[in-house]
Amino acid sequence: MLLKKKHKLNWILLISLVMMSWNSFSQTVTTDSLKIQLPKPIAKLVIKDLIKYDGLTQEVSTVRSILEETNNKLQSQTDLVINLRSQITNYKDLTATKDEQLSQQQAAIADLQKSLKKANRTKKLYKIGSTLGLASTALLLLK
Repeated sequence: MLLKKKHKLNWILLISLVMMSWNSFSQTVTTDSLKIQLPKPIAKLVIKDLIKYDGLTQEVSTVRSILEETNNKLQSQTDLVINLRSQITNYKDLTATKDEQLSQQQAAIADLQKSLKKANRTKKLYKIGSTLGLASTALLLLK
């Protein structure tokens, strides 16, 4: 019985070695030995498809670069618009400040003109009063 087991193991080992030496298990088989030949019309179509693919990949890369450049231009224009809007806001603020200063100056000029008129009236009254006083004193002295 032991002998039968030994023979059985030898046969299994022999069968596995033979199977391992076949081409499907061999490391010497390369993909070069497997060649696929296409008929001419199909090969022409495959070549056309490959050329189209190459052209399309170049076109896609070109379109992507153009899109990137366009996005950069758009971003710079957006920055310019934001800058111009901030300048407009600053100019509006400056105009509002100047208008406020102008109205304050006009109010100050009006107050000063009123004060000047009042001072001129007072001055005239003093002149008239002084003249009347001098005249009345002169009349009293002459009598």
